[in-house]
Amino acid sequence: MPAVVSRSRSRRTKSEINMVPFIDVMLVLLIIFMVTAPLIAPSQIELPTVGQAARQPDRFVQVIIDAEGLLQVKEGAASGAGVQVTARELVARVRELQGPPAEGQTAVPVIITADRNVKYDEVIKTMDALQRAGIQRVGLSVQQAR
Repeated sequence: MPAVVSRSRSRRTKSEINMVPFIDVMLVLLIIFMVTAPLIAPSQIELPTVGQAARQPDRFVQVIIDAEGLLQVKEGAASGAGVQVTARELVARVRELQGPPAEGQTAVPVIITADRNVKYDEVIKTMDALQRAGIQRVGLSVQQAR
């Protein structure tokens, strides 16, 4: 009889969770992700294209940013250099050249032209200052690729 008693003592229930199947599943998922990751094509961004208007507006105000970051404002149809202004004077000068909108007409558009060596940050600051002042129809001048 003493032999039967020793058998029951050796069998104990284990209250631990078996982690081996969990680790196996995780390793399989890791391998699947490592194999499929290079096959996923990187997302591509489609930049907006430049469309051509039916015709150029009769009147527009041109804001020119030269290579040194200095601002000039002129009426679009006028030839020659524009009037040099500071960033604080920009909005007042643009409003002066725009004038009040004619009845039934939209506001005179403002076109920002910048030298290619100017930091894009300067262009965005100029555009932001005009839009915050409530000036509508602000756009960028672009050069067509040849």
